Amino acid sequence: MPAYLIADVDVHDPKGYEEYRRLVGPSLQKYGARFLARGGRIEVLEGTWAPTRVVIVEFENAEKARRWYQSEEYRPAKEARQRASTANFILVEGV
Repeated sequence: MPAYLIADVDVHDPKGYEEYRRLVGPSLQKYGARFLARGGRIEVLEGTWAPTRVVIVEFENAEKARRWYQSEEYRPAKEARQRASTANFILVEGV
């Protein structure tokens, strides 16, 4: 069953975040993942959630998503992201 990583990212260092953007793609590709949304326009339809940048990544399954998140391939990108932004990540299994 597919799984989706959903992130709400608040970028406080746009220049530093460019390093993350450069590094993250190859790490995702190795795990067969693909971006479904990446920083597009946001419209809140209900509730109080006010994300600044939403990213949605599709994985073949939750196990692959976890392996990617904990991988050596993603580690340099994750470190760059954590220096340049604060984020909330969730993993949701699809249907």
